Amino acid sequence: MTDRALRTDRIARIVADLPRLSDVNSVRATAREQLARGDAAFLAELGLALARRFGGAEPKWQYRSVFDHLVRLLATRPGAENVRQALRLLTAAPDSARPAASLLASGHRPADLAAAFAEPAPNELRACLVHELILRGVDLDTVPGASAWTAAPHLAHHPLGALPLTPSPLEALADLPGYGPDGGCHALPYGGAGGEQLTARRTAEPLPPAAETTTPEAAEALGRAVANWAEESNGRIEARVFEFAAPLPVGSVPVALLTLGLDCLADAEPSALSVTACPPAEAWSVLFAAASTGGAYNYGVQGAYGRLAAWQSLAALADAGLPTAEARATACHWFAFDAPAPWFDRIAWDLGLAALTPDRGRLAVLAATDTD
Repeated sequence: MTDRALRTDRIARIVADLPRLSDVNSVRATAREQLARGDAAFLAELGLALARRFGGAEPKWQYRSVFDHLVRLLATRPGAENVRQALRLLTAAPDSARPAASLLASGHRPADLAAAFAEPAPNELRACLVHELILRGVDLDTVPGASAWTAAPHLAHHPLGALPLTPSPLEALADLPGYGPDGGCHALPYGGAGGEQLTARRTAEPLPPAAETTTPEAAEALGRAVANWAEESNGRIEARVFEFAAPLPVGSVPVALLTLGLDCLADAEPSALSVTACPPAEAWSVLFAAASTGGAYNYGVQGAYGRLAAWQSLAALADAGLPTAEARATACHWFAFDAPAPWFDRIAWDLGLAALTPDRGRLAVLAATDTD
């Protein structure tokens, strides 16, 4: 029997045995051994055989586990050949494109990613890869074919096409996950910020009258970055907008937060409320982490769509559209807040942000919490 026939027979036996396995550790170990020998094609051929056999509407868990592991191994091991073999798998299973783009962007030199724009690959993967690279400060001109692809109509008609192709200064604090063959890690940048602490001191000067102007559309836009916490985990979200009859003093924001009837601060002791002035870049980084890495029981929407969701929430908080969000957000007054109130789960995923417009007439509030 030839080497090729032996290889085909080995893959066929793995595929046939897979549904009977109570765990897939042995198959994963085989894949790692073959990759260590430099045989990335074996992983691609195994994955393609699995996709042909089990890649239906309801694939067996063993298939999903092994297939995802094959993609992760190829996407996190540096080298142009590993990229090419990963693309073979992703072309057969484009639903894996979003997480794979994050893995590829973090695990490979820009020049090695040229195959993503020169060889068959899902456009979803390419769109996500472009923005994953931008988040990492990569000049798209250093990735052969990337700039040409972004100039074509593909990206303009894609949801990510609304985002700029250069990084914003507000994105400088983006915390991107680190990946390995068996998992990833990321920080949880929630809770109070490190800026000037404001206190909820009542003054003789009364607060200007306020009226809530939240619409369902506004609440949805404000909460875009944390929507995955509620949709895929145990999260709760409060997103509200208030208009003031006269400019709200910046120093009165803590008192306003306590008197506007926010659910998240119900029964909170005024002395326990922490309100911190924060720069817009810090607000963006918290929104990005919430969107991209998710809450207690989910993995978020990854970097590219996390970038989109963070800008959508930031724009809504600042009362702007995406094209003017950066300039408007820079002019707003931003606050992070936290309190040991019953509404917050206080496990690890508690977010509180407020934005006061430059004229100090509108205060938008976003709070979210999640628990395992």
